[in-house]
Amino acid sequence: MDYMFFLANASLTLRVVEYLRKIPRLPVKFVTVIHQIDGWVVKVKMATPITPEQHGDFRAFMYELGIPYHPEVRMQMALWSLETGQSVIDVMRRYQVAVVSHGSPDSSDIEAFRQQFTRGLGYCPETLA
Repeated sequence: MDYMFFLANASLTLRVVEYLRKIPRLPVKFVTVIHQIDGWVVKVKMATPITPEQHGDFRAFMYELGIPYHPEVRMQMALWSLETGQSVIDVMRRYQVAVVSHGSPDSSDIEAFRQQFTRGLGYCPETLA
């Protein structure tokens, strides 16, 4: 089962990643985090089906932080390429997307991206707050 949401900023994205790390009963196969100019796309793929209660709880949590995301074709292809094992660098080059993290939920990737992006700009855009 896949969940794909659009989040407004890095703080919300970090909350999702920390939530997934702290809930060991969720069978998370991988988490993909992509930064866009206007926000963040988070895709969570479960390794096995989850119970209706887990599904409801997780969806409720995600709806508190963001909105469901329905990707256009280019983003669908990028996400599919990552899922089939293509390298993150190749996917970023081919589809012109900023893949911040793919695999196990890892907040350090998001923090590092935020720091580097902000340092390069000299200020912190709203999406990186």
